[in-house]
Parts: sequence; structure tokens; C-alpha cells
Amino acid sequence: MATAAVLGATLLPFHSFAQQQSPPPDAPAVQTPKPSPVDPLSVPSYPPANPVQTSAPPPAAPLPRPYTEADKPVVEAEPTKEHPNVARNAFSPAPIPAQFDDYWLGSPYIDMDSWVYPALLRLYSRGYIDSAFLSLRPWTRRSVLHMLEKSEGAIRDEGDTESEEILDKILYELRDEPSANGLTKRGLITGVSSAYVSMRGVGGTVLRDSWHLGQTFINDYGRPYSSGFNTYDGGSVITELGPFSLRVRGEYQHAPGYEGYSYALASALSNLDGISYNNPSQDYFGGTNRPQDTIPEGPVPAVNRFHLIEATFAAHVFNHEVSIGKSDAWLGPALGGAMQWSNNADNIYAFRINRVEPLHIPLVSRLLGDTRYDFFVGSLKGHTYPNSPWAHSEKIDFAPTKNFQFGFQRTIIWGGKKHGPITLHTFLKGFFDFNDTTVQEKYSRDDPGARFSSVTFSYRLPFVRKLATLYVDSTTHDDVFPISAPRRAGWLSGLYLTRLPYAPKLDLRVEGVYTDFVTSRSTGGQGNYYETIQRQGMTNSGVIFGHWIGREAKGGQAWLTYHLSGNEWVSLQYLHKKNGNDFPAGGTTQNSFRVDLVKRLTRDVELNAWFQEERWKAPIWKAGQQGSTTAAFTVTWYPSLKTPQ
Repeated sequence: MATAAVLGATLLPFHSFAQQQSPPPDAPAVQTPKPSPVDPLSVPSYPPANPVQTSAPPPAAPLPRPYTEADKPVVEAEPTKEHPNVARNAFSPAPIPAQFDDYWLGSPYIDMDSWVYPALLRLYSRGYIDSAFLSLRPWTRRSVLHMLEKSEGAIRDEGDTESEEILDKILYELRDEPSANGLTKRGLITGVSSAYVSMRGVGGTVLRDSWHLGQTFINDYGRPYSSGFNTYDGGSVITELGPFSLRVRGEYQHAPGYEGYSYALASALSNLDGISYNNPSQDYFGGTNRPQDTIPEGPVPAVNRFHLIEATFAAHVFNHEVSIGKSDAWLGPALGGAMQWSNNADNIYAFRINRVEPLHIPLVSRLLGDTRYDFFVGSLKGHTYPNSPWAHSEKIDFAPTKNFQFGFQRTIIWGGKKHGPITLHTFLKGFFDFNDTTVQEKYSRDDPGARFSSVTFSYRLPFVRKLATLYVDSTTHDDVFPISAPRRAGWLSGLYLTRLPYAPKLDLRVEGVYTDFVTSRSTGGQGNYYETIQRQGMTNSGVIFGHWIGREAKGGQAWLTYHLSGNEWVSLQYLHKKNGNDFPAGGTTQNSFRVDLVKRLTRDVELNAWFQEERWKAPIWKAGQQGSTTAAFTVTWYPSLKTPQ
């Protein structure tokens, strides 16, 4: 009995409280201390092995707390050598689809001379940003942001370090725009978006006549220039609030005076255009046509002025940018020029409706894919035969596949002093009129206007989708489209190779272009870009706003570019242009070689330096070979905009 009592006392501590048994009556009493109060959260879900508390209770488990900003991983703002490609949303495993609320926000266009466009074209030709429509530029800041966000996952997943670097550089350029993931609200955004100083030193004699002989500097907004020291200093400011945006870009321009054409040469060129130079009695409109902006009769005085390059107020309405003012227009897929509209001339003041985001149309998009379109109407400056005509342009593009795009475009020049009024009635007549015009109607107030049309397409070639892109642009006059009368049209074709064998950072682009009819007969320059009534044709302020190749000419460009980084490169360029011997008399020949360096001095300061050597012949003006040598640089600062905290 005593043994049993001792055994029971020994085993008692190892029993569960749920199975406690009373000790035998003769067992010695065991004194159990009263346990201290314990936090319920610290009590385990199973009973303790020993009910006797011989030490302090364990600390209570911490209560769960909300996820805060402090818990987000720290992400470097800029790529480094160790981390060249940094995702913007490192705490998001994949980009978040854009919400509808994001697409009502407005934003201004990106300048066509910005480094962003060559970078985006390279990204497109490497197989990304499928939603980019190449023949409808410029693009707005937010439309570019949307293009990139749709492709960001694919770019980063494929491990294409060069494309990632381009992506990161452009995203940093748009850093003041809230992400399109719908998680960030946007308030007032305002400030200086760029400020620049540009200097150009020219030695020799330059060409300054795009309508007849040619031009030394192309796609330059029709800026004044001549031999000597030239400067263009300015900047741009941006304001964005909800669907509204305002952008103004202006600069001080200085160009020295120069010799210009003699009266005899100016008169001969005017007569070649069918315009009486200084005899009102022979002028159909009964006025003098001297001087003309399209003919630089000398002596030409120096230019010292402040000039607006762009000035646009816009409202974003259902993915349309509805604007009024001056804005760029580049309606072609090429890098060197667009056959219908480019920034070769000064921008026109216009009312514009631009579908800046791809549109999906049920049933139609099944066959033709998503679409975009652009329309604008405004006045042309520098015309004297007649004075102050207007122009409107319509372009629509389709993307049946992600690798193929095509589009149609039409430009109409109509009205002018003593010819036809600029009214809604005359605008609608030309807008809806596709019939041939009789001679009587052409010279009446019912003239629907001069009609120019274009067809464009671009194609990422099979088997080399990320290597080669082929594209075509065109223009024709008084035909429905160039493909309906190809021998009367002007054509541009180009091929872009995004990398060369054994040189992944080296790319090559080649473009050939002509506006000379494929016939043995000369038109005396009265073919493409010319018009019977508005005889200064497709010009604004005296400069062709189509392709720099001009009238009745052929030529092209080639670029060999080595990319130092996503926004830095060195480029070699060759340009050639040739007119026949009958327009103008003796013809013209132009060749130029150019080297460009685009380099970042700091993260927000860009240096664009270039050197150009030009040789040309134009016997109608100067005998023998002439030429010019140009050294230039532009330093641009891209400061951050003021954004809400």
C-alpha cells in the first residue's frame, strides 16, 4: 500500500489536467500554488506539461498591425552600375492594368525634335510598344506612358537589357506624370519642362530656298539661318489640371543678314511658279507678289525676334485631345521626313481633334484592328497668290496586327483673298467633295480646294520582327490616293535595322524618296506640292511643310548610329538630293555629311552637338561647286515639374 502511494505521488505531475484523479486518502497532500493571471492571447491551445508555475509567464505575442509605407522596400530612383534596370513599382510583381479614371487626364504633346522619338521608334522596332501608331505623331506625354506600361512586363520579363534601359530613361523623362495604374491621384502639375541654349556657327554659303533650290538645315521648324553666328535660346512651360493642359514653347532667334537672290533670279523663279513677280496687271488676283516668303530676294536683313514654336491649350475628351493653337504634326512613319506634314516648316495655328489612344470598334476592329485618327484646320502664312489661304488635314490609321499598320491621309488647301471665303460652307464642300473639279469651278468661289493625299504603312518583317522594320510614305495631287495613280505620286521607302551582326548597339536606317514623276516629261516643278490656284502650294511662311526633298527631286538619307545608352548616341548621317536639269534651269545637286553626339552631362542636362559638311551645285544662282561648314551645339535642361505632395 505504501508502494502504491509513493508510485501515485511520483506519476501525478505527468497527468493531464483533463484527466486529473484524486490521490488516495493516505497520500501526502501536495500544495499547489495559485497561478498568476495570464493574458488570454498568451495561453497556448494545449495544456501545459506542469501546472506548477516555477517562472515568469512567457511574453505575449505581438498583435498584428496594418501594412504601412515603412514596410515597402526601398527602391533606387535611378539605375546604377550594379542595378542598371530598376522597376518603378518594385513592390508590385506585375504592372497593374490601367483603370478608366486615368484616361480622362489630359497632357501636352512631346516636341518632335525631342530625343524621346528616336528612342521610342527603336523600342517599337525591337518588338515592343505595339500600341504606338508611327504615322500619327506627335504623341502626348500620357499616351507614351500608356504605351510603355502596356509593354513594361514583356520588356522586363524577356531580359532585354538595352530595351529595359530605354524604358527606364523614358519613364524617368515622364516621372512627373502619375502612373497609369489608377492608384495615384493627380492634382495640378506645372513648371518649366525644358530650357535650352542653342548656338550654330556657319561658314560658307547656305541654301535657304526649299521651294526651288533646297535647304541646308532640314526639319528645323523653319527657323531663320544664314552664314555666321546663329542662336536659338528658349524653353517650354507646362500646366496640367484634370483634363486640361497648357503648353507654351518659345525662343529668341538670331540669324545674320545675307546676300539673297538678285531681282532677276527672283523674278525668273516666280515666273517659273506661274506668278507675275511685280506686275499687278498680269496678276490674276490684281496685286503685287513682291516680296515672296518662298523666294529669298536680297539683301535679306538680319533676324532678331522672339518666336513661338508651340502654344497649345487642350482639353482631353473621351481619349481625344481637343486643342487650339500651334502644335507639331508629323504624319508619316519615317525618321527623315513626312511626305504630307512634318516640322520642316513653322507650325500653323489650328483647331485640332486628335484621337491619342487606340480605339477599338466592334466588328470593324475584328478586320482592321484598332484605329487612331487626327484632324486639324488652320491658316497658312506667307502666301501671296492668293493671300491667306487655309488648310485642313485628316488622317486615319489602322493596325490589323501588332506588326502591320496602314493609313490614309488628305490635305486640302482652300480659299484665300479674292478667291473664296473661309466659311463653314466652303470647308464642308471641300471636306465631302471627292469629284473632279472643272476649270470653271476651280477659278470660282465654289472651288473645293487643292487636294493632296497620302497612303502610309509600316511592317515589322516576318522572321526578323525584332530586327527589321519596313515602311512606306507617299503623296499625290488631284488623285484620290497615290495607289490609284502611282506614276504621278511621290514615294518614300525606308528600312530600319535595330542591330547589326556582332554589334548589338549599332543600328542602321536608310530612306529613299522622290517627287519627280516617273515620266520622261518635266513638269517644271508644277507636280507634287504645287497647286494651280494656291501657287505657293504646301508651304507655310515660305518653307515646305511636307518632305524636305521638295518639288521634282529625288534623293535620300542614311544613318549609322551607335547607342551609348538609352538616351545617348553617336550618329553618322548622309543626305543626298538631286533635281533634274529643267527644274530649276541647270538643276541642283546637294550632298551633306553630318555627325551628331547626344550625351547627358548630368541626369537632367543634355548636350546635343553636331558637325555638318555640305557641298552643293545650283548653276541658276552660283557657278561651280559651293558649300558650307557648320558646327553647332544645344544644351537642354529638363527640370522636374511642380507636382502635388
